[in-house]
Amino acid sequence: MWYLSVPFLLAGIMHIFCAGIAKYGRKDFDNHHPRQWMSKFDGYRARANAAQANTLESLPFFYASALFALYMQVDYQGLACLLWIWIICRVVYIYAYIKDMATFRSIVWFVALCVNITLLFSASFFPAL
Repeated sequence: MWYLSVPFLLAGIMHIFCAGIAKYGRKDFDNHHPRQWMSKFDGYRARANAAQANTLESLPFFYASALFALYMQVDYQGLACLLWIWIICRVVYIYAYIKDMATFRSIVWFVALCVNITLLFSASFFPAL
């Protein structure tokens, strides 16, 4: 069952990597006002911070859809496939966001959204045996 657990874990910690990219190498960290400090970022650091926020915003729909699919007893292999596709989409999305590939990033975001919708209705596509 690790193939179902690992995507849940990766989705939950993905934003930490975005924050690390945004903060890495900065010596002027302000732990008293970290959000104000990060709001002054520009370039790839600002985009990494925005990717962090978007990653956190995407989690409720992802978790709700995946948990609903588990509740509906969807075939685990089909579910695992969708979970991993979503993770791959989000990794590509973060990369595209940081590299300022705006149109490509939007396309990948839309694909991840479609994966979430497919997860939500996955009982129709991958019924339990």
